Amino acid sequence: MIKLFVGLGNPGPGYAASRHNAGFWWIDALAHELGTPLLPERSCHGLLARTTVHGQSVWLLEPQTFMNLSGRSVAALARFFKILPAEILVVHDELDIAPGQVKLKRGGGHAGHNGLRDIHAQLGVPDYWRLRLGIGHPGVRSEVTDWVLKKPSADQRRLIEEAIAHSIRAYPALLAGEMDKASLLIHTTQPPRPKPPRPVQLP
Repeated sequence: MIKLFVGLGNPGPGYAASRHNAGFWWIDALAHELGTPLLPERSCHGLLARTTVHGQSVWLLEPQTFMNLSGRSVAALARFFKILPAEILVVHDELDIAPGQVKLKRGGGHAGHNGLRDIHAQLGVPDYWRLRLGIGHPGVRSEVTDWVLKKPSADQRRLIEEAIAHSIRAYPALLAGEMDKASLLIHTTQPPRPKPPRPVQLP
């Protein structure tokens, strides 16, 4: 089961609307859904909310350390509350997925993402869950840094917001540890097709 939801981004108003802050947008949406405010917490170098859902303690965290030191915040909270890596979900922007798409996975590499790289280092293992919010790729590797630190177009932002709203609906399954169900909910971005009407048999 997921006990700690972490959204990655950079602190400060100058970064708030940038693609790299998509993880913050997701946590903001979950905090709104749960009706719990994120407040500064010095012990974990971040904005933190703690609430209880169906008798289970749940933490929401937005590290305020800047992206490349995100693991410092995550590890401090996980160690203090004895939260295992497998009970952590990290939500982050993903270059290799188109805007509007979102993928859930456990473990794997960091693929050059500075936030994930530091979380790997601080936790000592890559065995945590990730929710990958698609932001698309500029097409040229040398433009990636500028791409992630700039605002998406209005259409792209709308698609990302829709993906956030869609994937938020899986949070009860994530809390319950029903990861297969959560994956199905998250990866099914289109409603199921209605069954065709049965042909009418004429007398």
